[in-house]
Amino acid sequence: MTSDANDNKGRMQRLVRRAGVTAVAAALLAGAALSGVAEAGQDRPDLQATVQAIVDSGFAGAQLRVHDQRGHWVGSAGVRKLGETAKPPTNGRFRIGSNTKTFVATVVLQLVAEGSVGLDAPVAGYLPEFGLDRRITVRMLLQHTSGLFDYTGAMLPDGTIVPGIPLVGQEFVDNRFHTYRAEELVRFGLSKPALFAPGTDWTYTNINYILAGLLIEKISGRPYGDELQRRILRPLGLRDTVVPGTQPGIPGPHAHGYYRYQDAGQWKTVDITRQNPSWAGSAGELISTTKDLHTFFSALLGGKLLPSPLLAEMRKPHPKGGYGLGLWVQDAGPDCGGIVLKGMGGFHGYGTIMASTPDGSRAFELSLTYGDSAADLGQAYDKADRTLVNKVICGGQPGR
Repeated sequence: MTSDANDNKGRMQRLVRRAGVTAVAAALLAGAALSGVAEAGQDRPDLQATVQAIVDSGFAGAQLRVHDQRGHWVGSAGVRKLGETAKPPTNGRFRIGSNTKTFVATVVLQLVAEGSVGLDAPVAGYLPEFGLDRRITVRMLLQHTSGLFDYTGAMLPDGTIVPGIPLVGQEFVDNRFHTYRAEELVRFGLSKPALFAPGTDWTYTNINYILAGLLIEKISGRPYGDELQRRILRPLGLRDTVVPGTQPGIPGPHAHGYYRYQDAGQWKTVDITRQNPSWAGSAGELISTTKDLHTFFSALLGGKLLPSPLLAEMRKPHPKGGYGLGLWVQDAGPDCGGIVLKGMGGFHGYGTIMASTPDGSRAFELSLTYGDSAADLGQAYDKADRTLVNKVICGGQPGR
């Protein structure tokens, strides 16, 4: 793995932690049973063992979907809810966090393809009400090079840490049903100093995609979620993908997510499944399933959602961040060859990864739920990612 990729991993680990998913699975779940189904009829004990090992590293539960030369396989391990024995449903819904950004970037690029938006046009021309620096372009939003301060908090160039809206600890737990408006989140970020001049550096900030969602709304005249439905969800038949808005619940079958935090010197664990996701909005609020994520990512990479020139733009990584326009573009390592394309997301109680070879011949989708273990979930998330990339993306031959 290149040094840029290693730096990228560190950034993602910090992102997952910052998103409030430091809570991890109960140690008592280490021996939880696993169920796996090979949709094409094959038995895959290797994948069963892999998803079990992921749960054993500190998660309450996991759902895994794999597509490779042997067909499709889905399985789950751990428990659906702490204190119960039922496993997570293999068709269960979950909060996908920043994988939302890939959906949003796709819609923005569709608007670019239609001539409604210029990829390198100033965002201020579309959203004049915020008084944005006119050097900030649409591309910069999608690639995280705008330099805007993130409303979730950020470190300034001089090393000063400036907090954002309350997303950790008891303050977040007490206010987890609070409703945030997208404009409110943007204005909070704009009230803080810029991190760098537009286009001169790279840092992952959610405010970019809140603005991207508002851009979609301004151009289309409809809520960004309605445009996602019209352009992606309905055409692809993604019936289990939901734009929740301010709704706190996860509809349909799902596993519970937990948040472990320290308050007044004591560790606490709370069921965080129900929460108002408006703080994430178009940067991370979507709910989906591994099947829907696979359908979406396959369609995107297969050229069904964007013309090839714009898909090529999407896949060009920033040299520092390894981030394209709405997805991660990573070196798969010297023993694998080529690149792996990814969406990665963290949300209180949940972690998600979707990954694929550029041609879609090998792919996996992983949903993780956090429990009450004291394990370092950032490291466990990173290890799960590396394990599945090595096994699924780089495996190549059946049974390897």
